[in-house]
Amino acid sequence: MFLEGYGPLIASGTWATIKLALLSLMASVLIGLVGASSKLSASRFLRGVATGYTTLIRSIPDLVIMLLLFYSIQIFLNQVTDRLEVEQINIDPFLAGVVTLAFIYGAYFTETFRGAFQSVPRGQIEAAVSYGMNPWKVFRRVLFPQMMRFALPGIGNNWQVLIKATALVSIIGLSDIVKATQDAGKGSMQFFYFTVVGALIYLAITSVSNGVLIWLERRYSVGVRKAEL
Repeated sequence: MFLEGYGPLIASGTWATIKLALLSLMASVLIGLVGASSKLSASRFLRGVATGYTTLIRSIPDLVIMLLLFYSIQIFLNQVTDRLEVEQINIDPFLAGVVTLAFIYGAYFTETFRGAFQSVPRGQIEAAVSYGMNPWKVFRRVLFPQMMRFALPGIGNNWQVLIKATALVSIIGLSDIVKATQDAGKGSMQFFYFTVVGALIYLAITSVSNGVLIWLERRYSVGVRKAEL
């Protein structure tokens, strides 16, 4: 058989990876927007917090951050439950993966959005304000559409890296593509074969993602003239 009877296991792992990546992406984008706004804020405190966050996170390997967050929180919960003499609380690997990846990649999206916000001509925002738009309308109708055109290359790059980073969650017990293919490889004694299967699945996901990103770039570039060579 093509997958030696491990098809359902691998399909389940693939779906877990896709859900993990999408939820982490959405949370990362929200953190990135807040972080970018803080970095561009007039408040020195907010700028300092955002700068410290992005500097710290981008300086430490993703695996180290994941292990520190997962095990430190689990140890803290164990200590609390022991003192209260209640049943131990175990962190759900999927939830831990989403929170950790969002926390990590939120720092990268912060820098992506910060640069994109600064690329939008200031006159566009001033014109919208003078026209009588409130801050939300300025963001939704003027700032966000133009910002996305500048941010999409960075968003695409962060998304591709985020997809690959989901493989790290297998070390804390999540049955994702990596763990599913490893289990299939060990069970069938065809470890190399199922490792290739896992790589092809990641390739398929990123290929589909590239198509979506190309469509988004066209969508947000409507009305923008390209430079003629």
